[in-house]
Amino acid sequence: MKEYKTINQIAGPLIFVEKTEPVGYGELVDVILSNNEIRKGQVLDTSKDIVVVQIFGETVGIDRNARVRFTGETIKLKVSSEMLGRVFSGLGAPIDGGPEVIPEDVVDVSGAAINPYSRSHPEDFIQTGISSIDGMNTLVRGQKLPIFSGSGLPHNDMALQVARQAVVPGKEEAFAVVFAAMGITNEEAQHFIADFEKTGALERAVVFLNLANDPAVERLITPRMALTAAEFLAYKQGMHVLVILTDMTNYCEALREIGAAREDIPGRRGYPGYMYTDLATIYERAGIIRGKKGSVTQMPILTMPGDDITHPIPDLTGYITEGQIVLGRGFHMQGIYPSVDVLPCLSRLMNSGIGKGKTREDHKAVSNQLYASYAEGRDLRGLVAIVGEEALSERDRMFLKLAEGFEQKFVKQGKYENRTIEQTLDFGWDLLGALPEEELTRIEAEMIQKYGRKKPREAKAVEVRK
Repeated sequence: MKEYKTINQIAGPLIFVEKTEPVGYGELVDVILSNNEIRKGQVLDTSKDIVVVQIFGETVGIDRNARVRFTGETIKLKVSSEMLGRVFSGLGAPIDGGPEVIPEDVVDVSGAAINPYSRSHPEDFIQTGISSIDGMNTLVRGQKLPIFSGSGLPHNDMALQVARQAVVPGKEEAFAVVFAAMGITNEEAQHFIADFEKTGALERAVVFLNLANDPAVERLITPRMALTAAEFLAYKQGMHVLVILTDMTNYCEALREIGAAREDIPGRRGYPGYMYTDLATIYERAGIIRGKKGSVTQMPILTMPGDDITHPIPDLTGYITEGQIVLGRGFHMQGIYPSVDVLPCLSRLMNSGIGKGKTREDHKAVSNQLYASYAEGRDLRGLVAIVGEEALSERDRMFLKLAEGFEQKFVKQGKYENRTIEQTLDFGWDLLGALPEEELTRIEAEMIQKYGRKKPREAKAVEVRK
């Protein structure tokens, strides 16, 4: 294996090496220091004479006397069904005190593109136990549905709740969660692990943790590690896998940092112009392959800088994915958890996963009516601020009251409250029961007679603790 002593530049986490033979993109590199310490790296870019290597860790101590050895290998993950219940670093090394995984296979983390012809259309409903998602913005198996949050909002608690509660009702199938956290603090990491262990969710989960003090380069590998594990469990073991990636903003910041070190031409707000393509290589690994038993569903989470939904990260994510769940800061300030603002939310595949035989025949009608009625009630709040509630008509007061009830009873729920889809729809009917039948313009009369004339149910929380 040929070694080079031709380092001509070191810039941040990157070293630039002159070479004479072809070197592959993504190839693993050993950098051997004067004291024989070995630092690992990866080929980030290669041209006729120069290869750019990103170092996994610090470049402190690397000088021009260091030897560079190109291994001819790419980053691979040892995969096995034994990974369930385990916690790994962002580079796939066990960090839970357990033994090394005995691999059933060793797989390149870059993955392979799914042939569009081989994809099956997602249509199986995933119940998260959160009414604002299940009832209004349904998650469907094989979908990629991101959560757009803001700094300080409870997206991590929501991610943990989805990881604990997600199931496909009515089907006895193997279901697993792959949870990858990027750029999080040690305190957050301990919180994640403690919650997984306390609730027993760790038994069906594979967890990858990249901490804030870990190298930025490692942050670019972590989601690919997670998706490689998910694809093995889905397509080799026949499991249905939900992948939760938090926080994709930290991933994109690492991408910008590496791009600046490479002196790439910056795009919008300094992010590299290839960020859209890079994000697509992650998000497009969700799906169902025809002829394969399992599936990969994604819920990436990103914090919008300055709560700006037009920022490049949420903007590009919205183009690639199939909708978004948006958390509202106003809801959080009112003490409403999970703080989902349903009006800007969207699930483009919702219609494929709901209805008779999947959720319930009234699901679409209830969702449409709740959305329209709540939007009208929200609009009336602006009018109240100007003329006062006394100036409103009786009809307007009904919609104003419904909007308040929707936020406090339908959206708001406990962190350990796991609602079935039937309970969610029943809560919706209870709210709509306050309106006269002629106002229910989006629901057929037969549906109203069948579901809307029942005695109101008490909104009892279903606390699930272990």
